Amino acid sequence: MDEHCVIFITAGSKEEAEILSRGMIEKKLAFCVNTVLGIQSTYHWEGKLHVDNEILLIAKTRQQKYSALENWVKQNHSYDVPEIISLPIQKGLPEYLKAIDDWVTS
Repeated sequence: MDEHCVIFITAGSKEEAEILSRGMIEKKLAFCVNTVLGIQSTYHWEGKLHVDNEILLIAKTRQQKYSALENWVKQNHSYDVPEIISLPIQKGLPEYLKAIDDWVTS
């Protein structure tokens, strides 16, 4: 079973993205969070097509921390239903994966 994952989270502002990123690291829910500014999201929500500017967060963590990370993000996010999507890391530089393990402990 894959032990590590990458989680995509979108945020509506740079300030919110920073709060979420720092919180995930400080709470040891993620080892690293990349912030990708200037994405455009096109989606269907509440019967309408939306096109919004957002910020994408890419968090690297352990699979066993997903539920805690999801709960923390939901509690601290401004969206009623934030995007929180996890993908397994099937392979990675062993030293990097170890760094994830060393920070995000069980």
